[in-house]
Amino acid sequence: MYRVGIDIGGTNLRCAIFNEKMEMVKHYKTPNDKTKNAQDNLKEMIEFINTFDGKIESIGIGCPGPLDAHKGIILNPPNLLGWDNFPIVEFFIKETGIPTKMSNDANVAGLGEAILGAGRGYESVYYITMSTGFGGAYIFRNELINGVSTCAGEIYNMIVNEDHHQHKGTNAGSLNEQCGGYGLSIIAEEIFHQPMSAKQLFDLYHQGDEKAVALIEKTADIAAKGIANVGCVIDPEVYVVGGSIANFNPDFVALVFEKAKKYYIKPEFLSYKMAHFSDDAGLIGAALL
Repeated sequence: MYRVGIDIGGTNLRCAIFNEKMEMVKHYKTPNDKTKNAQDNLKEMIEFINTFDGKIESIGIGCPGPLDAHKGIILNPPNLLGWDNFPIVEFFIKETGIPTKMSNDANVAGLGEAILGAGRGYESVYYITMSTGFGGAYIFRNELINGVSTCAGEIYNMIVNEDHHQHKGTNAGSLNEQCGGYGLSIIAEEIFHQPMSAKQLFDLYHQGDEKAVALIEKTADIAAKGIANVGCVIDPEVYVVGGSIANFNPDFVALVFEKAKKYYIKPEFLSYKMAHFSDDAGLIGAALL
C-alpha cells in the first residue's frame, strides 16, 4: 500500500508517492501557472496519481492558509492567486476515488519533522517555518493540534507590533508581515529606496551593511518575542525550525533564539533544532496525514 503527499505552493505544485516504509518511490513537480485556475493546474497531477501502478490508500495535502481543514477548502491564501474558496479535498476524492485529507503547509511540514525528522522522540514539538511567510504548527504526541477552526499554532497572524504592513489574509504588524521574506522585502525597500528581496537583504547583512544589520537585528528581536509568546501558551519541549530563510541563514536562527532567552520565562528550557528534511518535510508530513 502506498501514500501520496502533496505540496501546493505559490511557485510549484509537488506530489510524491511513498511506500509503507515512508520511502519516496515517485515524484512529480510542475510550476504553479498563475494564468490557470486550480482545477487546470492540477490536471497533470491527477493523471500522475491515477496512472501509478500500485494501490494508494490515502492522499494528504499541504497548502498555504488561510484554509478550512475540516471542510477541505482553501480560503483566501495571499500567494495562491485564483484558488480562493477551492474545495480541494472534494476535488481530489472525485478525481481519484482515494480518501483525502488536507492541512496547511506549516502543519504538514511540522508533522513530518515531529514524527520522522528533527522532532522525533519528543512529546511536544513546535515547528516554525521561516520562509516567504513566517508560520508555525504544534504537534503533541505525534498528533497535529488544530483547534476548533484549524487555526491553533498559526503564529503568522500573531500581532507583535503596531507597524502598518499588511497584505491579504494577515493582521498589520503580524509576525508574517514583520519576519517573513515577503514582508521583509517590503520593509527593506522602504529603507534602501530600491526593490530588494529577502535574499539580497541577508547578503547585505552578512557583508556587514549597517542598514541591513540594523533591520535583521530588529527582525530577530521581533521573532524572538513571537517565540516567547508561544512558550507562554504551549511551553514545547523543542522547537524545530525550517524554511528557506532558516536553511540558508542558520546564524539568523541562532540569533533569534539567543534573543528569545531574555523574553522566555525559564530560558534554560528553551531548545531548538534545525529541520531535518528541508524542502521534502511538507511532502512527508502530508503523506502522514
